[in-house]
Amino acid sequence: MTTDSRSEKRLEQLREKAWQEGVVPGRGVDVVGGPIPRKPGYYGQPVVKPPVWTWEVPLYFFFGGIGGMSAVIALSGVLFHHIDLARMAMWIAAIAGAVLSPILLIMDLGRPHLFLNMLRVFKHRSAMSMGAWILTAFGTSAVAGLITLELHAQQIFPGTLDQLLRLAAGIFIFAAAIFGTLLATYTGVLIGATAIPAWFLHRTFLPIRFGTAGLGSAAGVLELLGHRIGALNFLGFYAAAVETVLLIWLSVDKHGAADRAIHEHGSGWLIRIGEVLNGPLALVLRFFGFIPWAAISFLTGALVSRIGWIAVGKVSGVDPEAVFASQR
Repeated sequence: MTTDSRSEKRLEQLREKAWQEGVVPGRGVDVVGGPIPRKPGYYGQPVVKPPVWTWEVPLYFFFGGIGGMSAVIALSGVLFHHIDLARMAMWIAAIAGAVLSPILLIMDLGRPHLFLNMLRVFKHRSAMSMGAWILTAFGTSAVAGLITLELHAQQIFPGTLDQLLRLAAGIFIFAAAIFGTLLATYTGVLIGATAIPAWFLHRTFLPIRFGTAGLGSAAGVLELLGHRIGALNFLGFYAAAVETVLLIWLSVDKHGAADRAIHEHGSGWLIRIGEVLNGPLALVLRFFGFIPWAAISFLTGALVSRIGWIAVGKVSGVDPEAVFASQR
């Protein structure tokens, strides 16, 4: 039996149309006690497994981006003889990327040995395995680069040994910059290589977005710590300009129901707020010379948008219509 007379009338219309045309477009009728459940999904269950990540993961993405791109800035500082800038950047890389990031990742995993288990086998096709190896390689390079750079800067060892320290510092910082770039961008690859519709459909966008956010955040932290040089200001302008373009791209590149978690839900507003803070607002503040406020705006936006992307994944993962629409 149907729930009311309106449903009964609709059922009669469907029967008549089916008899005449053989095909009935439009919505059907929910039948009380019928074999088809009213809940969305597969018998009330999500079609894909939504992410269960908690607050540690967006912070891991945030600090990993800062640490990785700080190593890139440190390498530039060494090449252009800004040793004080390089030293501070390597301290940030070591603290954010080699200390805080592993702690946050292990906290999310729940047990430290799970992280070690991921290092037992190298799987180049697994984003999680690659991430664990990249984080380990970056942490090792960043710490070694920091130690050798500080020993060289303090002139503790004279003569040939100091030259060897200088060479070792350059090698370790170069390695940290390479692995740091991978660390800042692989998180976008990680979430894009899933079945979550809103993430998968923007898999090209996400590594660029996370890498740019990490670069602008690293420059902002250095500026807040007192390093006001033209190169950092240029990086701030560049990152804010790219984020502005990406905000426009995200607003235009819509996929209907497949990524409506970005465009129709509260989770999508977190992404927009974050993109506005580290895009147009940071750009305007830099243009008028409010560099500390621009740095704060960019850092806040980078963190908020990462929280937003995790929230979007959770909303999109429990939306069966989005999953089906993304497969068409």
